[in-house]
Amino acid sequence: METLQKRENTRLRMTPDRDLNLNKIRRPNPTLTETAPALSPLSEEAQLVSPCLSIECVESPETADSRFSSQFEDPLFQTAPVPHAFVKRFCDITISLVILLFLSPFMIAAALAVRLTSKGPIVFKQVRVGRGGRYFWCYKFRSMCIDAEAQKNQLMHLNEASGPVFKMKRDPRITPVGAFIRKFSIDELPQFFNVIKGEMSLVGPRPPVPSEVAQYTVYHRGRLAVQPGLTCLWQIGGRSNVSFERWVELDLLYIETMSFSNDVKILVKTIPAVLKGSGAH
Repeated sequence: METLQKRENTRLRMTPDRDLNLNKIRRPNPTLTETAPALSPLSEEAQLVSPCLSIECVESPETADSRFSSQFEDPLFQTAPVPHAFVKRFCDITISLVILLFLSPFMIAAALAVRLTSKGPIVFKQVRVGRGGRYFWCYKFRSMCIDAEAQKNQLMHLNEASGPVFKMKRDPRITPVGAFIRKFSIDELPQFFNVIKGEMSLVGPRPPVPSEVAQYTVYHRGRLAVQPGLTCLWQIGGRSNVSFERWVELDLLYIETMSFSNDVKILVKTIPAVLKGSGAH
């Protein structure tokens, strides 16, 4: 039997049938999102299968919305247990609440600066990929112009980063206020709310966007085995000055050596790294 081409969010169901009925072959629902591309028509070779089987291409229950569910599981992603999960979660909530309370004046000032100096919302929310391929809304103070995502395709040829990530030292989409708040990671302060909600942790690999994950290899997907975080070894090891492959290596190293003491060390080293603003684009 010829091998049928596998497409995302579709599956083949084979059932015994003495008379092969090709009318049973149907396409996925065209209303599915771009994460579920339509199935191409089967080739003649693919249709020439054993007459004792009928083939039906049916929709997978997975949709873009289902990936936001806390119960979502993707077999393409492996997950790793956290040896100090309870302590880590307790610290995530406690420290995040304290920091939000302590830094609230700075956050109000940053919000006013964003609002008064450029058009658009104060907070920018974007779909990011978390543990096990699950989606969540990640929050940041807006540091770019309102049509930044639309301009990205026009700037791809100027990408200075390796791998599937996009980085530019002088990104024209960044506003003057945005350049300042990005340099000192002030734009990421709203992500403490993501931590409180349980979508992120204080320490863990940075969450990528779906378009980047779509280009990941099996090796790269290993960095999504745990909850994403605000800071990790990449943050204290050079940030955007680190190549993508080295970034993945550092994330996998963190996952392999996870411990409460390592989290504390990373948090402590993050403070001078952020204050220096080195490697931030």
